[in-house]
Amino acid sequence: MYIVWFLLIGLVAGWLAGKLMRGGGFGVIGDIVVGVIGAFIGGFLFRLLGIPAGGTIGTLVVATIGAIVLLFVVRLLRRV
Repeated sequence: MYIVWFLLIGLVAGWLAGKLMRGGGFGVIGDIVVGVIGAFIGGFLFRLLGIPAGGTIGTLVVATIGAIVLLFVVRLLRRV
């Protein structure tokens, strides 16, 4: 059940990041991938900064911020 919850949070976080960064999503699979990778990045950044984030909303916020950072870095690398 944990895997299903993790994928749902990843899907929503990826979709939100896609909407915030470029105005659209990446499809279901793309949103899940961006959201899951973003969750790892966001978790790392929040732990590094010492900011606690718990619960469903906190997890979603961390994953979305991580996904936004991921998309930002990918855009920077594409320009180079």
